[in-house]
Amino acid sequence: MESLSILVVDDEPGIALLCKRILSRAGYDVISETDPRAAIEHLQQMHVDLLLVDIRMPEVDGFDVISRAQMVQPDVATLVMTGFGTVETAIRALRQGVDGLLLKPFNKSEELLQAVQQALDDNQRKRDTARVLALRPLFNVTETLFAETDRDRLLELIVNAVCEHLHCSNVAYYQVENGNVSVVARRGNVFQLDGNNFATQLVGRVDADGDPIVINATGPGEADAQALLSTLGLGSAILIPVARSNLHSVLFAARDAGGPARAFRGSDLEMFFVLARQAVVAMENARLYEDLRAYVRRVEESQAALLRAEKMAAAGRLTASIAHEVNNPLQSVQNCLHLAGREDMVPEKRKEYFDLAQNELERLMKTMHRMLDFYRPGAVKVEQVDTLELLQHVLSLASQQLSQRRIEVKKDLPESLPVIYAVSGQIQQVFLNLILNSLDVMPTGGELRIAARALDGGVEITFHDTGPGIPESRRNDIFEPFFSTKEGGTGLGLTVSYNIVTAHGGTLDLVNGPEPGACFRLFLPSGDKQ
Repeated sequence: MESLSILVVDDEPGIALLCKRILSRAGYDVISETDPRAAIEHLQQMHVDLLLVDIRMPEVDGFDVISRAQMVQPDVATLVMTGFGTVETAIRALRQGVDGLLLKPFNKSEELLQAVQQALDDNQRKRDTARVLALRPLFNVTETLFAETDRDRLLELIVNAVCEHLHCSNVAYYQVENGNVSVVARRGNVFQLDGNNFATQLVGRVDADGDPIVINATGPGEADAQALLSTLGLGSAILIPVARSNLHSVLFAARDAGGPARAFRGSDLEMFFVLARQAVVAMENARLYEDLRAYVRRVEESQAALLRAEKMAAAGRLTASIAHEVNNPLQSVQNCLHLAGREDMVPEKRKEYFDLAQNELERLMKTMHRMLDFYRPGAVKVEQVDTLELLQHVLSLASQQLSQRRIEVKKDLPESLPVIYAVSGQIQQVFLNLILNSLDVMPTGGELRIAARALDGGVEITFHDTGPGIPESRRNDIFEPFFSTKEGGTGLGLTVSYNIVTAHGGTLDLVNGPEPGACFRLFLPSGDKQ
């Protein structure tokens, strides 16, 4: 274990030599000085764990030596010696943060050793207490940082937290990427990055070494770094490197020269280290949230593209039914106009044919309007939907194809069902996809049983065909994109239907029906679930 270093300062050579001899025998690394100015110079060059200093010295007062020591080495323990143990002296020592007071002359070496150990212990306790008090607010800071996912706002919070908890007004957040150093946030006087200047090299070196550094404008340290601080009017600075995943950062905090705050202490370094790590983790979280938001946007765009593709595919499969629905009213209109145009037609009969033609045109316009709603990309308005009317309309559209395949539709529908709030065109597509799926699995004919009922909180509709059914090994895959059990299928119909129903707060499941075949259960909640 490395021995503790002690600097003894006393203008009486005999006292200085005695203290050095006693403390050296006890295992301490001791340097004694009779000149206070030489002692101050030593403090600026070398680290000291404890300063043992006499108060009454002819040239420099012992309290002045302590003040200079606390400026360059804020965490140094201090023990004062005096032959004038007055109350005033004790009060001044307490105000200056002295860790112990030793009266001269001391007759036994044990008195000196005990006083030194007590001063070191008290100093350690003070530092521990300061550390605990400093770390407590970090819990609130951490919660605040992790709750923010906007990068610019998060950087502002990080700078504010460092300024507040380190009692400084100069903060910078540097990022190091592929050897290039850039500043992403700053406040006050900070290191200016200009090409490959010394400030850039210093930040890069801190990142490469992975160790934090404390720079004081006076005292021991690198001359170039101290000169840089002085140029910026700074008295003390800390640089903390933090590497996490592929994100390398260096956080910088500095106090102004000659300001009320002293040089950074060990507790400040520990607090800044914790703050820096929490800041980098929060920045990484913000980046991950942004990546997640971008991923969700891409998924939504992909789902919208799938929805449009499946709509167009379904519309193509409905060509025959659409032609049937359109051709019948057109033929009726044509016949009515032909009859009404005959010269021998009486006015009453002509008016009757015109009225019939108008009714057929209105029916044709209604059919075309419903079809346009089906595949119009922007039709996403949530509205009250009568599921029975919508289901009947879809069955009407598919009736021609169902009839051509010799598929009999058996309906078990109530007179009315609760109104749901939904996007009408999307629910219509779900109905159509389920009906067309049944049509595809029964190429030689069969039955499609459709039943509906009101449940607590919604509407249940089942579609049960008499086709071959779905093998048990594939039941878990039917809602996956591009999975299809039929040749030439897109594998998107059930996926799109499932996503639509889920977005409406409902469920779409493959259930076991009372007879062989595939049975799909659709549940749509009543009320505004959007």
